Amino acid sequence: MIPSLPLKTLQNVEFRNLLTGRFVIVMAFRMLATLLGWWVYQLTKDPFSIGLIGLSEVIPAVSCALYAGHVIDMNEKKKLLLICNYAYVFLIGLLLIPAFLNVELHFSGHQITYFIYTVIFFTGIARAFIGPIVPSMIPQIVQKINLPNAITLNQATFLISSVCGHAAGGFLIEFYGIKWTLTVIIGLIILASFFFWKLKPQFSSHKKGEVKVMESIKEGVSYIFKTKEILGALCLDMFAVLFGGAVAMIPVFATDILKSGANGLGLLNAASDIGSMIIITTLSIVPLRKNQGKVLLAVVAGFGLCIIGFGLSEYYWLSFMFLVLSGMLDGISVVIRGTIVQLKTPDHIRGRVLSANSIFIMSSNEMGQFESGLAAKLLGVVKSVVVGGTLTVMIAASVGVFNSKLRKMQY
Repeated sequence: MIPSLPLKTLQNVEFRNLLTGRFVIVMAFRMLATLLGWWVYQLTKDPFSIGLIGLSEVIPAVSCALYAGHVIDMNEKKKLLLICNYAYVFLIGLLLIPAFLNVELHFSGHQITYFIYTVIFFTGIARAFIGPIVPSMIPQIVQKINLPNAITLNQATFLISSVCGHAAGGFLIEFYGIKWTLTVIIGLIILASFFFWKLKPQFSSHKKGEVKVMESIKEGVSYIFKTKEILGALCLDMFAVLFGGAVAMIPVFATDILKSGANGLGLLNAASDIGSMIIITTLSIVPLRKNQGKVLLAVVAGFGLCIIGFGLSEYYWLSFMFLVLSGMLDGISVVIRGTIVQLKTPDHIRGRVLSANSIFIMSSNEMGQFESGLAAKLLGVVKSVVVGGTLTVMIAASVGVFNSKLRKMQY
């Protein structure tokens, strides 16, 4: 395959609309994540309560993910994307009730916290669908020769919006408070829908009712398990980030260890995404040419070492730099894993494979948030982060030894 010219894919107007809509909605989601972590910790002063945010979302998201993949493959994707978009508008809008009417309705801190968990539970159902839809639409929008470049640009867009969302979230919380930050988040989600409306419909190649649900789900899952490169890459991501993710505990570090306040929280939350953004932007211009499997294993191990450094640091800017470096290494991992999954998945089962992929991602991120909260409660915040980073290094070494296909993988 002859590589496409750098950024050539952006000449595609529909692809630009898809990326712009994704940029706006991911920015809103990252602002929301920053706000919820800060809000819940201020209400409870308990690190474990932050972990419960992730658990509240991941349980319905993982439970619905395989069925969501079937629905995506069997139905028109643009319509599903817009339904999920407006479901988020409604659900996040419910959080305005305690934000604006807390004093009038005399809510207690625990009541607000439980209400947040309930709303996030239902957003988890929407996430099961919206997560795989955008990547599943890309191969039908761009030519195959431009697909690796499109995947890199998609990841770069995701990370740039994450940086903007985390930083903007911290800034808005500091200067305008929770209720107006929520208002901005809802406005951004509505704005994203305007770009999604401009996309062309993408109809399924399957006739309605042609494939039974369980048979459809089984086909997607079995394809992952028989394709060792995909399985190895997804397992590596899930277990490494599950134990090595320190982001969930950043509100605790910012408040109790580094004494940096809400502005410092926003910058720390954005730090790993800044690193990822830098490296992914570089990779969109100078792509990896060989030994991608070995590189993947090396960067995951390096990611774990950075998390150990972050956990041990007591200086704000040193902690910030460890997170930036971890983001750079994770960015390389994201590009390699995303390209492996897209290039090795046929179009007719792409939604199901990407939905199964989303289980691994959600398990690593949201279950990682819960694991971080539980480990922090049992071991203490600093020790839990150091132990998690150590386990990440060990997992990378183990996958390298036992999965030779992934180790030798090149594309």
